[in-house]
Amino acid sequence: MEAIPSASYSSTLRVEFPHRAGALGQVLITIGEAGGLVGAVDIVRVGEEMSIRDITVNARDSEHAQSIVRAVEKLPEVRVVNVSDRTFLMHLGGKIEVRSKMQIRTRDDLSMAYTPGVARVCRAIHEDPERAFNLTIKRNTVAVVSDGTAVLGLGDIGPRAAMPVMEGKAMLFKEFANVDAFPICLDTKDPDEIVETVKRLAPGFGGINLEDISAPRCFEIEDRLKRELDIPVFHDDQHGTAVVVLAALINALKITGKRMEEVRAVFSGVGAAGVACAKILMAAGVKNIVGCDSRGIVHPERDGLDTSKGWFAGHTNPEGLEGTLTDAVKGADLFVGLSVPNVLTVDHLKTMSEKPIIFAMANPDPEIRPELAYEHAGIVATGRSDYPNQINNVLCFPGIFRGALDIRAREITEEMKLAAANAIAGVIPEDAVAPDYIIPSVFDERVAPAVAEAVAEAGKEDGAARRIQEQAETDFQSMAY
Repeated sequence: MEAIPSASYSSTLRVEFPHRAGALGQVLITIGEAGGLVGAVDIVRVGEEMSIRDITVNARDSEHAQSIVRAVEKLPEVRVVNVSDRTFLMHLGGKIEVRSKMQIRTRDDLSMAYTPGVARVCRAIHEDPERAFNLTIKRNTVAVVSDGTAVLGLGDIGPRAAMPVMEGKAMLFKEFANVDAFPICLDTKDPDEIVETVKRLAPGFGGINLEDISAPRCFEIEDRLKRELDIPVFHDDQHGTAVVVLAALINALKITGKRMEEVRAVFSGVGAAGVACAKILMAAGVKNIVGCDSRGIVHPERDGLDTSKGWFAGHTNPEGLEGTLTDAVKGADLFVGLSVPNVLTVDHLKTMSEKPIIFAMANPDPEIRPELAYEHAGIVATGRSDYPNQINNVLCFPGIFRGALDIRAREITEEMKLAAANAIAGVIPEDAVAPDYIIPSVFDERVAPAVAEAVAEAGKEDGAARRIQEQAETDFQSMAY
């Protein structure tokens, strides 16, 4: 089954055609017949004989976009003047910038913002390092750190190619939680070098968001940084995914009527995200989880188990199952896909429990096309924005860091993660939960504040907070002189 045209493969075709009735309609019909989805149509120029329009078209993929252009070019008296890839245009020159919070207009402004006045502030921080939270950007700044080894579904593409993703992450931090984030892509895969580099950068940041670092190195890097830094360290690929998966499951179970303790879950993919998702579901009460990889079910007797798969083998699969994904999904209530496209089939769904819950989150192509799953599943969620129930980390990490920064947290605890999941689920009133609405939209403005508040409260109760929020808001006044 073909994918649905998406804005991620959106182009603007500048098309010249005869200025007469029906000519534009023929161009649009041709695009539609080629499978393109037309968006805006804008006038560029209208002449006596010829017109030029910019036509925005969504395609399924790059090859499909090119085939649409070829179809239009074949029309008589029609010329494609130019084709602009809207996604690439969005990334031209990068997607973020640094701006001053104030203008420097006079000598007085300069003397306070920079030398000589700034020396007083430097001395104050030297005498009391905690004042860095009030007197620098540290209080609201997160480093988004990657080595480019596990970027999206692209794999090890290196630090330079990872930058567009890290820039996008920084945009989301700012847009959804007013957190200033900066992309830092490191040209090393050595865990020791990564840890040392992040430790040396840490004084300027209030939190560290690790991103797209491959397993099993990501476990060691996060664990070491959490031990050696006094600010929150959060590997979003693991814990952000886990938080949103739990939030989605909380609401999905409201529809199915089952309890966490009754759910039999099957994971396809037991890497970093798989381990984190399994841990948080188990903390929430799920008792029966089976993990699968490309070699089949993970169990203690298998050879060559690395860090993540070794943990899975030792803590899941209570029935001792062996075999393939086909064996694992029989009778299962929940499928959690964190692997590769098209590993789950309709035949698999038919062997699961009645109306199972399917979280097919491989990106950009899920483990099963939603169109195939809808007939046999009770609830379907993906990682994509063009289907209902998008399980997207942006529902989690802006609010988690907002809450952690507000209380100047030393770490992000398990209770803070559970609080975040419940907050996300709770944004949707119980009477509004539906099979196609188990998770809020990423644009729901209630999400980040709800998560931030829940995380801050959990952090205070856990003892992770340096300051309660009220103190943080009055620190400047009390410490200015």
